[in-house]
Amino acid sequence: MVDGRSSTRADEDPRVCGAISDMLARIGDKWSLLIVSSLGEGPLRFNELRRSIGDISQKMLASTLKVLERDGLVDRTVTPSVPPQVTYALTDLGRDLWPPVMALAEWTAANTERILAARARYDAGSTALALAGR
Repeated sequence: MVDGRSSTRADEDPRVCGAISDMLARIGDKWSLLIVSSLGEGPLRFNELRRSIGDISQKMLASTLKVLERDGLVDRTVTPSVPPQVTYALTDLGRDLWPPVMALAEWTAANTERILAARARYDAGSTALALAGR
């Protein structure tokens, strides 16, 4: 981890570096972010969660939930009934992650126009370079 005050390595432990990489990959995943943000409002059943996210397949939702459960971010509770009811909720660890996830979402919403403008400028420059290279 980098210490922002001195820009030096705060921890050289390879396990910590690996864990940081793994978690950045996890929370950087589109579906994980959407699941955490949806569950931040409270527990949801599988189909409620799927509807709240929108364009996610049942298979992708199930596999992402399993990984989030393994990482300790999501808790899966089965209520014995016919048919069984399965509810998903953020764990304490997942609730700790929710504020930065929402901050990232808010930052993205606030800066969408700037991001799109930067992409358009970049794409225009890349196109111009490609045409000049012909």
